[in-house]
Amino acid sequence: MKINRNPTREVAIGNIKIGNNHPIIVQSMCATRTQDIDATIAQTNALHERRAGVVRIAVDNKKDAAALIEIRNATDATLSVDLQENYRMAALVAPYVDKIRYNPGHLFHHEKRKSWQDKVAYLADLAGTHDCAMRVGVNAGSVDPAKLQDFDPRDSVSPMLGSALEHCEYLDSIGFSRYCVSLKDSDPQKVISANIRFAEARPDVPLHLGVTEAGMPPMGVIKTRIAFEQLISRGIGDTVRVSLTLPNTIKADEVDAGHEIIDDIYAGRVRSVVAFDPDKLNIISCPSCSRVENEAFIDLAQDVKEMTQYAEQYNITIAVMGCRVNGPGETDDADLGLWCGPKQVNLKRQGEKLGAFGYDVILDKLKVELDELIAAET
Repeated sequence: MKINRNPTREVAIGNIKIGNNHPIIVQSMCATRTQDIDATIAQTNALHERRAGVVRIAVDNKKDAAALIEIRNATDATLSVDLQENYRMAALVAPYVDKIRYNPGHLFHHEKRKSWQDKVAYLADLAGTHDCAMRVGVNAGSVDPAKLQDFDPRDSVSPMLGSALEHCEYLDSIGFSRYCVSLKDSDPQKVISANIRFAEARPDVPLHLGVTEAGMPPMGVIKTRIAFEQLISRGIGDTVRVSLTLPNTIKADEVDAGHEIIDDIYAGRVRSVVAFDPDKLNIISCPSCSRVENEAFIDLAQDVKEMTQYAEQYNITIAVMGCRVNGPGETDDADLGLWCGPKQVNLKRQGEKLGAFGYDVILDKLKVELDELIAAET
């Protein structure tokens, strides 16, 4: 298939270049705990060997930062640091990575009196000093709270778009152009809409594509394929990630899935006709990553999928989230939401918290609430 790529500018990430008609890069993110240095080195190298062009590692505190320095010395992978809620960690790791990823919606957790502009300028200065690219990573589950106030609550795409465009404009104004953008949602149709609108407004900015919390295979791959086929075929997208809920031992499978989707699109083997039915049960689960506080989350997501098979004909959304970063926001928008802590799982019903329950009883609690929702529909 002949694809006319968007004329985005070139951005260097280490030795890799994206945009400006360079090949689309498949990325991934380590699911191991960053402080488990040996495991993270092993997974970084496994992802790299499976052709992950960029490997992202989360850093949330000084111990994570110290671990990342050791990881950097043990891998040839191109590394991106995911700044969680503490943007100042960038100062510790910028000399050792190739890209800094920040989420505009997470800039408010620390130093609340300081403006987001000052924080972004701080990050851009570090990136420039240490030869790093940046990604402005906007997620539907954690949008800048100020942006949410500007739009109808039923419109989740416009706040993401507004936040991304605002940050691009500011980075341009301070002379930093070595950045890309991502706009992610768990709904592939919203991912398509957000990225088409962004590409129309800023065709010069490289885009990283992904359906966040896509879930478990095969549905997680199908959701992602739907978005990628519609976007890449329009020339939109310079890097991609297939975000799947997978055990650590097979985490690199999501890299293979990304390459397969891209290869199929260019070969004309598109499959969007098998789009998931939005009027049926929709299970959202976040990709296994180093933010997960209990690996039992992965088994729980699979158990939820199996337990809820009897409800697949009902228009109900269940979100199973692995950490505090995107968990609260994503579960607010679901009919039933679980976000997992180290020892307990927080259960919500249509945004209202019902309590925190042990991993051994949460499935039974979920079934009670699911049955009540089904009864209300019938």
